[in-house]
Amino acid sequence: MNAQTETPGQLLDAMRRANPLVQCITNYVAMNIAANVMLAAGASPAMVSAVEEAGEFAAIAGSVTINIGTLSDSWIGGMKAAAAAANAAGKPWVLDPVAHYATSFRRQVTAELLELSPTIIRGNASEILALAGTQARGQGVDSGDSTQAAEGSAMALAQRLACVVAVTGEVDFVTDGSRGVRISGGSETMPKITALGCSLTCLVGAFAAVRPSAPMDAAVAALAVFAAAGEDAARTAKGPGSFSPLFLDRLANLTGAELDAQIRISAL
Repeated sequence: MNAQTETPGQLLDAMRRANPLVQCITNYVAMNIAANVMLAAGASPAMVSAVEEAGEFAAIAGSVTINIGTLSDSWIGGMKAAAAAANAAGKPWVLDPVAHYATSFRRQVTAELLELSPTIIRGNASEILALAGTQARGQGVDSGDSTQAAEGSAMALAQRLACVVAVTGEVDFVTDGSRGVRISGGSETMPKITALGCSLTCLVGAFAAVRPSAPMDAAVAALAVFAAAGEDAARTAKGPGSFSPLFLDRLANLTGAELDAQIRISAL
C-alpha cells in the first residue's frame, strides 16, 4: 500500500455506501454462510448460477465470483457464461479454484476458467502452489502448505496471468506480480468453520465491484476485514459454534476507522 491508495478502512466505507450487487456462483455448502457474510459486511449477494441466466445477470452485477467447490455440468456452463459476460461488460470477476488439483475433471475446468482471464484469484497456499505448477501438499480442500511457501509462486502466477493473486492462511498474501502485501490477523478457529474461505472470495468480489480499476487494493481490503473481524470474534468465542455469530456481528459493526487502527499490513 502507498500514499496514493485508499486505506482498507476507506474502502470498507466506500463498499458499504455502494452496497454492490455481487453474483456469487459458489458451492452448495457455502451459499448460506457466504450470503450472510456479504449482508453483514454491507454488500448484496445474488446466488445466480443457472446457465440460462448467469451470463445475462453478470452484465447487471457489479462483479462475479466463481467457486468450483461443487461442480456439475450445468454449473460449469453458468460459470463460463458469467465470466465471459463479466469480461464483455468490463466487470471484474474472482476465481476460487477449490481443490483444483484433486481430480482431472477439476483441473480441466480450472484451466478453462483461467482462459477467461480472472481479475483476482483467491485460494489457500496449496491451491496457489499447484496452480503455479509447483509441488503442493494439499489434501482435498485443506492446505498443507504455508502462505510464505506460496509467495514466490503467487507472484509468478500473477505475472503470467496478468491478475491479482490472494493467498489466505495464518498470514495472508496479496500480489499483482510486482507488489506484495502481507496481512496478519484472523483466528485459528476460522479454518474449522465450513466455507468461511468461500465466503471471503465473495467479499473480495464486493470490494472489486467498487474499485474495479484497483483489484489489488480491493483484495487487500477484503482480507483485512476478515482478519480484523476474525481476530475480534476469537477474543470471546468458546469454539467454532460461538465464533460464527460473533464473527458476523463484528463484520456488521466494524467501522472503517476501527479497521485502519487495527490492521497489520506490511509491504514487500
